[in-house]
Amino acid sequence: MPGTLEDDDSGQAGPGFGFGFGFGRMDDEMATAYGPYGPGSEPRHRLVPPALRAPFEARVWREFLYLVISLPVSILTFTYAVVMLSLGAGLLITFLGVPVLGAALAGCRGIGVVERARARALLGLEVAEPEPVRAPGGKRGPVSWVGALLKSGTSWRHVLYALLHLPWAIFAFVFATVFACYGWGFATYPLWRWVFPAYIDQPGLELVGDDGRDRHFYLDTPFEIAASCVLGVLVLLATPWVMRALTSVDRLLVTGLLGPSRLATRVRELESDRGTVVDTAAADLRRIERDLHDGAQARLVALAMDLGLAKEKLDEDPRAAARMVDEAHGEVKLALQELRDLARGIHPAILTDRGLGPALSALAARCTVPVTVTTDLPQRPAPAIEGIAYFTVSELLQNISKHSTARRADVDVWRADGRVMLRVADDGRGGATVSARGSGLAGLAERVEAVDGILIVHSPPGGPTSVTVELPWR
Repeated sequence: MPGTLEDDDSGQAGPGFGFGFGFGRMDDEMATAYGPYGPGSEPRHRLVPPALRAPFEARVWREFLYLVISLPVSILTFTYAVVMLSLGAGLLITFLGVPVLGAALAGCRGIGVVERARARALLGLEVAEPEPVRAPGGKRGPVSWVGALLKSGTSWRHVLYALLHLPWAIFAFVFATVFACYGWGFATYPLWRWVFPAYIDQPGLELVGDDGRDRHFYLDTPFEIAASCVLGVLVLLATPWVMRALTSVDRLLVTGLLGPSRLATRVRELESDRGTVVDTAAADLRRIERDLHDGAQARLVALAMDLGLAKEKLDEDPRAAARMVDEAHGEVKLALQELRDLARGIHPAILTDRGLGPALSALAARCTVPVTVTTDLPQRPAPAIEGIAYFTVSELLQNISKHSTARRADVDVWRADGRVMLRVADDGRGGATVSARGSGLAGLAERVEAVDGILIVHSPPGGPTSVTVELPWR
Protein backbone atom coordinates (compact mmCIF):
# COMPACT_ATOMS: atom_id res chain seq x y z
CA MET A 1 0.00 0.00 0.00
CA PRO A 2 2.46 2.65 -1.11
CA GLY A 3 1.57 6.27 -1.47
CA THR A 4 1.63 8.30 -4.65
CA LEU A 5 1.20 11.79 -5.91
CA GLU A 6 -1.89 12.74 -7.79
CA ASP A 7 -0.69 13.70 -11.25
CA ASP A 8 -2.62 15.67 -13.79
CA ASP A 9 -2.43 15.17 -17.54
CA SER A 10 0.54 17.46 -17.89
CA GLY A 11 2.65 15.34 -15.59
CA GLN A 12 2.77 17.95 -12.84
CA ALA A 13 2.30 16.97 -9.26
CA GLY A 14 -1.07 17.68 -7.78
CA PRO A 15 -1.44 20.07 -4.89
CA GLY A 16 -0.24 19.35 -1.44
CA PHE A 17 1.86 16.24 -1.85
CA GLY A 18 5.35 15.07 -2.51
CA PHE A 19 7.73 17.93 -1.86
CA GLY A 20 8.72 17.42 1.76
CA PHE A 21 11.75 15.36 2.76
CA GLY A 22 12.21 13.69 -0.59
CA PHE A 23 8.91 11.87 -0.91
CA GLY A 24 8.23 12.36 -4.60
CA ARG A 25 5.90 11.02 -7.23
CA MET A 26 5.77 7.21 -7.32
CA ASP A 27 2.57 6.78 -9.28
CA ASP A 28 3.65 4.55 -12.16
CA GLU A 29 5.70 2.18 -10.04
CA MET A 30 3.05 1.81 -7.36
CA ALA A 31 0.27 1.11 -9.82
CA THR A 32 1.81 -2.32 -10.33
CA ALA A 33 1.98 -3.05 -6.61
CA TYR A 34 -1.72 -3.84 -6.47
CA GLY A 35 -3.13 -6.69 -8.46
CA PRO A 36 -5.23 -9.82 -8.15
CA TYR A 37 -2.39 -11.59 -6.37
CA GLY A 38 0.20 -8.89 -5.99
CA PRO A 39 3.45 -9.10 -7.92
CA GLY A 40 3.42 -12.88 -7.95
CA SER A 41 0.92 -15.48 -8.95
CA GLU A 42 -1.55 -17.36 -6.80
CA PRO A 43 0.24 -19.51 -4.22
CA ARG A 44 0.63 -23.17 -5.15
CA HIS A 45 -0.89 -25.89 -3.00
CA ARG A 46 1.24 -28.99 -2.50
CA LEU A 47 -0.15 -32.41 -1.76
CA VAL A 48 2.74 -33.48 0.50
CA PRO A 49 2.95 -31.62 3.84
CA PRO A 50 6.11 -29.54 4.37
CA ALA A 51 7.24 -31.72 7.30
CA LEU A 52 7.34 -34.79 5.05
CA ARG A 53 9.03 -32.96 2.19
CA ALA A 54 11.72 -31.37 4.32
CA PRO A 55 14.20 -34.33 4.49
CA PHE A 56 14.27 -34.48 0.68
CA GLU A 57 14.64 -30.77 -0.02
CA ALA A 58 17.83 -29.44 -1.53
CA ARG A 59 18.34 -27.01 1.33
CA VAL A 60 18.78 -29.81 3.86
CA TRP A 61 21.30 -31.62 1.64
CA ARG A 62 23.25 -28.41 1.05
CA GLU A 63 23.45 -27.83 4.80
CA PHE A 64 24.58 -31.43 5.33
CA LEU A 65 27.22 -31.01 2.63
CA TYR A 66 28.39 -27.82 4.29
CA LEU A 67 28.85 -29.60 7.63
CA VAL A 68 30.70 -32.50 5.99
CA ILE A 69 33.07 -30.22 4.08
CA SER A 70 33.66 -28.06 7.16
CA LEU A 71 35.79 -30.75 8.84
CA PRO A 72 38.63 -30.98 6.27
CA VAL A 73 38.46 -27.25 5.62
CA SER A 74 38.69 -26.40 9.32
CA ILE A 75 41.62 -28.80 9.78
CA LEU A 76 43.56 -27.03 7.04
CA THR A 77 42.70 -23.54 8.29
CA PHE A 78 43.47 -24.41 11.92
CA THR A 79 46.81 -25.94 10.93
CA TYR A 80 47.74 -22.95 8.83
CA ALA A 81 46.82 -20.44 11.53
CA VAL A 82 48.62 -22.29 14.35
CA VAL A 83 51.78 -22.94 12.33
CA MET A 84 52.07 -19.42 10.92
CA LEU A 85 51.28 -17.70 14.22
CA SER A 86 53.72 -19.89 16.13
CA LEU A 87 56.41 -19.33 13.54
CA GLY A 88 55.82 -15.58 13.49
CA ALA A 89 55.81 -15.33 17.28
CA GLY A 90 58.99 -17.37 17.51
CA LEU A 91 60.73 -15.17 14.95
CA LEU A 92 59.76 -11.89 16.60
CA ILE A 93 63.23 -11.70 18.10
CA THR A 94 64.37 -11.14 14.53
CA PHE A 95 63.02 -8.91 11.82
CA LEU A 96 61.41 -11.90 10.05
CA GLY A 97 58.70 -12.32 12.70
CA VAL A 98 56.70 -9.28 11.63
CA PRO A 99 56.31 -10.20 7.94
CA VAL A 100 55.52 -13.81 8.89
CA LEU A 101 52.74 -12.61 11.17
CA GLY A 102 51.54 -10.34 8.38
CA ALA A 103 51.49 -13.33 6.03
CA ALA A 104 49.53 -15.31 8.64
CA LEU A 105 46.90 -12.59 8.91
CA ALA A 106 46.72 -12.13 5.13
CA GLY A 107 46.29 -15.87 4.68
CA CYS A 108 43.48 -15.95 7.24
CA ARG A 109 41.74 -13.12 5.38
CA GLY A 110 42.04 -15.20 2.22
CA ILE A 111 40.50 -18.13 4.09
CA GLY A 112 37.66 -15.79 5.03
CA VAL A 113 36.98 -15.15 1.34
CA VAL A 114 36.66 -18.90 0.73
CA GLU A 115 34.45 -19.42 3.79
CA ARG A 116 32.10 -16.58 2.83
CA ALA A 117 31.80 -18.04 -0.67
CA ARG A 118 31.10 -21.50 0.77
CA ALA A 119 28.44 -20.12 3.11
CA ARG A 120 26.89 -18.19 0.24
CA ALA A 121 26.75 -21.22 -2.05
CA LEU A 122 25.56 -23.85 0.44
CA LEU A 123 23.77 -21.90 3.17
CA GLY A 124 22.45 -18.99 1.15
CA LEU A 125 24.14 -16.65 3.64
CA GLU A 126 25.12 -13.30 2.21
CA VAL A 127 27.94 -11.73 4.22
CA ALA A 128 29.43 -8.47 3.03
CA GLU A 129 33.13 -8.16 2.46
CA PRO A 130 34.95 -6.65 5.46
CA GLU A 131 36.62 -3.31 5.21
CA PRO A 132 39.92 -3.47 3.28
CA VAL A 133 43.29 -2.92 4.92
CA ARG A 134 44.34 0.71 4.64
CA ALA A 135 47.56 2.17 5.93
CA PRO A 136 47.10 5.31 8.07
CA GLY A 137 47.59 8.56 6.25
CA GLY A 138 47.31 6.88 2.87
CA LYS A 139 50.88 5.59 3.05
CA ARG A 140 51.98 2.97 0.55
CA GLY A 141 54.53 0.23 0.66
CA PRO A 142 54.85 -3.25 2.16
CA VAL A 143 55.94 -2.01 5.59
CA SER A 144 52.92 0.27 5.97
CA TRP A 145 50.61 -2.45 4.67
CA VAL A 146 51.92 -5.06 7.13
CA GLY A 147 51.61 -2.56 9.97
CA ALA A 148 48.00 -1.80 9.04
CA LEU A 149 47.32 -5.53 8.76
CA LEU A 150 48.63 -6.17 12.26
CA LYS A 151 46.52 -3.33 13.66
CA SER A 152 43.35 -4.44 11.90
CA GLY A 153 40.79 -5.96 14.22
CA THR A 154 39.11 -7.58 11.23
CA SER A 155 42.27 -9.56 10.46
CA TRP A 156 42.49 -10.89 14.01
CA ARG A 157 38.82 -11.87 13.89
CA HIS A 158 39.66 -14.02 10.87
CA VAL A 159 42.41 -15.68 12.92
CA LEU A 160 39.97 -16.29 15.74
CA TYR A 161 37.58 -17.92 13.28
CA ALA A 162 40.31 -20.29 12.06
CA LEU A 163 41.05 -21.34 15.64
CA LEU A 164 37.46 -21.68 16.90
CA HIS A 165 35.93 -23.34 13.89
CA LEU A 166 37.83 -26.64 14.20
CA PRO A 167 36.30 -27.91 17.49
CA TRP A 168 32.84 -26.94 16.37
CA ALA A 169 33.36 -28.50 12.92
CA ILE A 170 34.39 -31.80 14.54
CA PHE A 171 31.29 -31.87 16.73
CA ALA A 172 28.96 -30.83 13.89
CA PHE A 173 30.48 -33.34 11.46
CA VAL A 174 30.12 -36.25 13.87
CA PHE A 175 26.62 -35.32 15.00
CA ALA A 176 25.28 -34.63 11.50
CA THR A 177 26.86 -37.73 9.97
CA VAL A 178 25.69 -40.09 12.69
CA PHE A 179 22.22 -38.56 12.76
CA ALA A 180 21.78 -38.77 8.99
CA CYS A 181 23.24 -42.28 8.71
CA TYR A 182 21.09 -43.68 11.50
CA GLY A 183 17.99 -41.98 10.13
CA TRP A 184 18.37 -43.23 6.57
CA GLY A 185 19.71 -46.60 7.72
CA PHE A 186 16.79 -47.46 9.99
CA ALA A 187 14.19 -45.89 7.67
CA THR A 188 15.33 -48.14 4.81
CA TYR A 189 16.16 -51.17 6.97
CA PRO A 190 13.35 -53.33 5.51
CA LEU A 191 14.90 -52.83 2.07
CA TRP A 192 18.40 -54.07 2.91
CA ARG A 193 17.84 -56.53 5.78
CA TRP A 194 18.15 -59.42 3.32
CA VAL A 195 21.90 -58.78 3.20
CA PHE A 196 22.41 -60.32 6.67
CA PRO A 197 20.92 -63.82 6.11
CA ALA A 198 22.26 -63.93 2.56
CA TYR A 199 25.90 -62.92 3.15
CA ILE A 200 26.61 -62.62 6.88
CA ASP A 201 24.71 -65.66 8.14
CA GLN A 202 22.69 -63.84 10.76
CA PRO A 203 18.95 -63.12 10.82
CA GLY A 204 19.22 -59.38 10.92
CA LEU A 205 21.11 -56.34 12.19
CA GLU A 206 22.78 -57.16 15.48
CA LEU A 207 22.26 -54.54 18.15
CA VAL A 208 23.69 -56.42 21.16
CA GLY A 209 26.27 -59.20 20.97
CA ASP A 210 28.16 -61.15 23.65
CA ASP A 211 29.79 -64.35 22.39
CA GLY A 212 31.00 -65.31 25.89
CA ARG A 213 27.51 -65.48 27.29
CA ASP A 214 25.93 -66.33 23.98
CA ARG A 215 23.71 -63.27 24.11
CA HIS A 216 22.65 -61.72 20.81
CA PHE A 217 19.86 -59.38 19.87
CA TYR A 218 18.91 -59.07 16.22
CA LEU A 219 16.32 -56.93 14.47
CA ASP A 220 14.62 -59.81 12.70
CA THR A 221 10.98 -60.04 13.80
CA PRO A 222 8.31 -58.13 11.87
CA PHE A 223 7.59 -55.94 14.90
CA GLU A 224 11.27 -55.09 15.42
CA ILE A 225 11.73 -54.34 11.73
CA ALA A 226 8.66 -52.08 11.69
CA ALA A 227 9.69 -50.34 14.92
CA SER A 228 13.18 -49.66 13.62
CA CYS A 229 11.72 -48.32 10.38
CA VAL A 230 9.37 -45.99 12.27
CA LEU A 231 12.26 -44.81 14.45
CA GLY A 232 14.32 -44.09 11.35
CA VAL A 233 11.49 -42.11 9.78
CA LEU A 234 11.14 -40.03 12.94
CA VAL A 235 14.87 -39.33 12.91
CA LEU A 236 14.65 -38.35 9.25
CA LEU A 237 11.80 -35.96 9.97
CA ALA A 238 13.92 -34.33 12.66
CA THR A 239 16.98 -34.13 10.38
CA PRO A 240 16.11 -30.74 8.78
CA TRP A 241 15.79 -29.14 12.23
CA VAL A 242 19.05 -30.68 13.36
CA MET A 243 20.88 -29.48 10.24
CA ARG A 244 19.44 -26.01 10.62
CA ALA A 245 20.43 -25.87 14.30
CA LEU A 246 23.99 -26.99 13.52
CA THR A 247 24.46 -24.62 10.61
CA SER A 248 23.01 -21.74 12.62
CA VAL A 249 26.19 -21.79 14.70
CA ASP A 250 28.24 -21.65 11.51
CA ARG A 251 26.13 -18.74 10.35
CA LEU A 252 26.89 -16.89 13.57
CA LEU A 253 30.61 -17.60 13.25
CA VAL A 254 30.79 -16.48 9.62
CA THR A 255 28.67 -13.38 10.17
CA GLY A 256 30.30 -12.32 13.42
CA LEU A 257 33.95 -13.07 12.63
CA LEU A 258 34.30 -12.93 8.85
CA GLY A 259 31.97 -10.05 8.05
CA PRO A 260 32.49 -6.31 8.46
CA SER A 261 32.57 -4.86 11.94
CA ARG A 262 29.55 -3.08 13.38
CA LEU A 263 31.31 0.25 13.05
CA ALA A 264 32.13 -0.37 9.38
CA THR A 265 28.58 -1.55 8.72
CA ARG A 266 27.19 1.55 10.37
CA VAL A 267 29.48 3.78 8.31
CA ARG A 268 28.29 2.10 5.11
CA GLU A 269 24.67 2.56 6.16
CA LEU A 270 25.22 6.23 6.88
CA GLU A 271 26.99 6.70 3.54
CA SER A 272 24.10 5.01 1.74
CA ASP A 273 21.54 7.06 3.68
CA ARG A 274 23.42 10.24 2.90
CA GLY A 275 23.36 9.38 -0.78
CA THR A 276 19.61 8.74 -0.62
CA VAL A 277 18.99 12.04 1.15
CA VAL A 278 21.14 13.97 -1.34
CA ASP A 279 19.43 12.35 -4.34
CA THR A 280 15.92 12.95 -3.04
CA ALA A 281 16.73 16.52 -2.05
CA ALA A 282 18.07 17.19 -5.56
CA ALA A 283 14.94 15.61 -7.06
CA ASP A 284 12.77 17.82 -4.87
CA LEU A 285 14.60 20.94 -5.97
CA ARG A 286 14.17 19.97 -9.62
CA ARG A 287 10.48 19.28 -9.04
CA ILE A 288 9.92 22.59 -7.28
CA GLU A 289 11.75 24.43 -10.07
CA ARG A 290 9.65 22.65 -12.70
CA ASP A 291 6.39 23.41 -10.93
CA LEU A 292 7.32 27.05 -10.48
CA HIS A 293 8.41 27.35 -14.10
CA ASP A 294 5.42 25.53 -15.60
CA GLY A 295 2.83 26.77 -13.13
CA ALA A 296 2.97 30.05 -11.24
CA GLN A 297 5.77 31.57 -13.33
CA ALA A 298 3.95 30.90 -16.60
CA ARG A 299 0.76 32.41 -15.21
CA LEU A 300 2.59 35.50 -13.96
CA VAL A 301 4.24 36.01 -17.37
CA ALA A 302 0.84 35.75 -19.07
CA LEU A 303 -0.58 38.12 -16.45
CA ALA A 304 2.10 40.71 -17.19
CA MET A 305 1.37 40.53 -20.91
CA ASP A 306 -2.38 40.86 -20.35
CA LEU A 307 -1.89 43.89 -18.10
CA GLY A 308 0.39 45.46 -20.73
CA LEU A 309 -2.29 45.01 -23.42
CA ALA A 310 -4.93 46.40 -21.06
CA LYS A 311 -2.78 49.45 -20.44
CA GLU A 312 -2.50 50.12 -24.18
CA LYS A 313 -6.28 49.78 -24.68
CA LEU A 314 -7.18 51.86 -21.64
CA ASP A 315 -7.62 55.11 -23.60
CA GLU A 316 -9.07 53.86 -26.90
CA ASP A 317 -11.26 50.98 -25.58
CA PRO A 318 -11.93 51.22 -21.83
CA ARG A 319 -14.44 48.35 -21.86
CA ALA A 320 -12.00 45.93 -23.46
CA ALA A 321 -9.30 47.09 -21.04
CA ALA A 322 -11.62 46.50 -18.10
CA ARG A 323 -12.45 43.02 -19.41
CA MET A 324 -8.76 42.22 -19.74
CA VAL A 325 -8.08 43.50 -16.23
CA ASP A 326 -10.89 41.28 -14.92
CA GLU A 327 -9.34 38.26 -16.65
CA ALA A 328 -5.97 39.19 -15.22
CA HIS A 329 -7.54 39.32 -11.77
CA GLY A 330 -8.72 35.73 -12.24
CA GLU A 331 -5.22 34.69 -13.31
CA VAL A 332 -3.82 36.28 -10.15
CA LYS A 333 -6.18 34.18 -8.03
CA LEU A 334 -5.14 30.99 -9.83
CA ALA A 335 -1.45 31.86 -9.46
CA LEU A 336 -1.92 32.51 -5.74
CA GLN A 337 -3.73 29.17 -5.33
CA GLU A 338 -0.91 27.34 -7.10
CA LEU A 339 1.66 29.03 -4.88
CA ARG A 340 -0.34 28.06 -1.78
CA ASP A 341 -0.54 24.46 -2.96
CA LEU A 342 3.18 24.44 -3.70
CA ALA A 343 3.99 25.86 -0.27
CA ARG A 344 1.72 23.31 1.37
CA GLY A 345 3.51 20.54 -0.53
CA ILE A 346 6.89 21.78 0.67
CA HIS A 347 5.81 22.07 4.29
CA PRO A 348 2.20 22.70 5.33
CA ALA A 349 1.65 25.59 7.69
CA ILE A 350 -0.79 23.60 9.82
CA LEU A 351 1.95 21.09 10.57
CA THR A 352 4.24 23.84 11.85
CA ASP A 353 1.54 25.67 13.82
CA ARG A 354 -0.58 22.86 15.28
CA GLY A 355 1.41 19.63 15.00
CA LEU A 356 1.05 16.21 13.45
CA GLY A 357 -2.45 15.34 14.65
CA PRO A 358 -4.34 18.29 13.11
CA ALA A 359 -2.16 18.13 10.00
CA LEU A 360 -3.05 14.48 9.41
CA SER A 361 -6.74 15.22 10.03
CA ALA A 362 -6.62 17.94 7.37
CA LEU A 363 -4.82 15.50 5.08
CA ALA A 364 -7.45 12.81 5.64
CA ALA A 365 -10.24 15.28 4.83
CA ARG A 366 -8.82 15.68 1.31
CA CYS A 367 -8.63 11.91 0.71
CA THR A 368 -11.27 10.38 -1.58
CA VAL A 369 -11.68 7.44 0.85
CA PRO A 370 -13.15 7.96 4.35
CA VAL A 371 -10.22 8.01 6.75
CA THR A 372 -10.22 7.77 10.55
CA VAL A 373 -7.22 9.43 12.20
CA THR A 374 -6.15 8.56 15.76
CA THR A 375 -3.11 10.22 17.34
CA ASP A 376 -1.64 9.60 20.78
CA LEU A 377 1.48 11.73 21.14
CA PRO A 378 2.23 13.20 24.60
CA GLN A 379 4.40 15.85 22.98
CA ARG A 380 5.59 16.84 19.54
CA PRO A 381 8.59 14.99 18.04
CA ALA A 382 11.39 16.74 16.23
CA PRO A 383 10.17 18.96 13.37
CA ALA A 384 12.07 16.89 10.80
CA ILE A 385 10.44 13.68 12.04
CA GLU A 386 7.02 15.37 11.97
CA GLY A 387 7.58 16.28 8.35
CA ILE A 388 8.69 12.78 7.39
CA ALA A 389 5.69 11.25 9.15
CA TYR A 390 3.31 13.69 7.47
CA PHE A 391 4.54 13.09 3.94
CA THR A 392 4.75 9.32 4.49
CA VAL A 393 1.09 9.24 5.46
CA SER A 394 0.17 11.58 2.60
CA GLU A 395 1.70 9.30 0.00
CA LEU A 396 0.16 6.19 1.52
CA LEU A 397 -3.28 7.81 1.52
CA GLN A 398 -2.80 8.91 -2.06
CA ASN A 399 -2.06 5.36 -3.04
CA ILE A 400 -5.16 4.12 -1.21
CA SER A 401 -7.24 6.55 -3.24
CA LYS A 402 -5.74 5.49 -6.55
CA HIS A 403 -4.90 1.80 -6.39
CA SER A 404 -6.46 -0.06 -3.48
CA THR A 405 -10.22 0.17 -4.28
CA ALA A 406 -10.71 0.49 -0.51
CA ARG A 407 -13.93 1.66 1.13
CA ARG A 408 -12.29 3.04 4.26
CA ALA A 409 -8.86 3.56 5.83
CA ASP A 410 -7.39 4.13 9.27
CA VAL A 411 -4.36 6.15 10.35
CA ASP A 412 -2.93 5.57 13.82
CA VAL A 413 0.00 7.51 15.29
CA TRP A 414 1.49 6.85 18.72
CA ARG A 415 4.74 6.89 20.65
CA ALA A 416 6.42 3.68 21.83
CA ASP A 417 9.86 3.37 23.46
CA GLY A 418 11.14 6.65 22.14
CA ARG A 419 9.92 6.00 18.59
CA VAL A 420 7.11 7.45 16.50
CA MET A 421 4.86 4.66 15.23
CA LEU A 422 2.59 5.08 12.20
CA ARG A 423 0.05 2.59 10.94
CA VAL A 424 -1.97 3.13 7.77
CA ALA A 425 -4.51 0.40 7.00
CA ASP A 426 -7.22 -0.07 4.41
CA ASP A 427 -9.74 -2.74 3.40
CA GLY A 428 -8.69 -2.77 -0.25
CA ARG A 429 -7.61 -5.62 -2.50
CA GLY A 430 -4.08 -5.94 -1.11
CA GLY A 431 -1.14 -7.43 -2.96
CA ALA A 432 1.30 -4.62 -2.16
CA THR A 433 4.97 -5.52 -1.73
CA VAL A 434 8.33 -3.86 -1.20
CA SER A 435 10.29 -6.70 -2.79
CA ALA A 436 10.09 -5.29 -6.30
CA ARG A 437 13.21 -3.20 -6.77
CA GLY A 438 12.46 0.29 -8.01
CA SER A 439 8.82 0.15 -6.95
CA GLY A 440 7.14 2.95 -5.06
CA LEU A 441 7.08 1.10 -1.77
CA ALA A 442 10.75 0.22 -2.12
CA GLY A 443 11.57 3.89 -2.68
CA LEU A 444 9.44 4.89 0.29
CA ALA A 445 11.19 2.28 2.45
CA GLU A 446 14.59 3.64 1.38
CA ARG A 447 13.59 7.15 2.39
CA VAL A 448 12.31 5.97 5.77
CA GLU A 449 15.49 3.95 6.34
CA ALA A 450 17.56 7.06 5.57
CA VAL A 451 16.59 8.36 9.02
CA ASP A 452 16.98 4.95 10.73
CA GLY A 453 13.31 4.17 10.30
CA ILE A 454 11.59 0.90 9.42
CA LEU A 455 8.71 0.25 7.02
CA ILE A 456 6.79 -3.04 7.25
CA VAL A 457 4.04 -4.04 4.83
CA HIS A 458 1.40 -6.71 5.44
CA SER A 459 -0.76 -7.01 2.34
CA PRO A 460 -2.03 -10.50 1.47
CA PRO A 461 -3.89 -10.95 -1.81
CA GLY A 462 -7.46 -9.84 -1.27
CA GLY A 463 -6.50 -7.54 1.58
CA PRO A 464 -6.63 -5.96 4.01
CA THR A 465 -3.41 -3.97 3.76
CA SER A 466 -1.47 -2.54 6.67
CA VAL A 467 1.71 -0.45 6.47
CA THR A 468 3.55 0.17 9.74
CA VAL A 469 6.31 2.78 9.90
CA GLU A 470 8.68 3.26 12.81
CA LEU A 471 10.63 6.53 13.01
CA PRO A 472 13.04 7.90 15.61
CA TRP A 473 11.61 10.45 17.99
CA ARG A 474 14.59 12.75 17.57
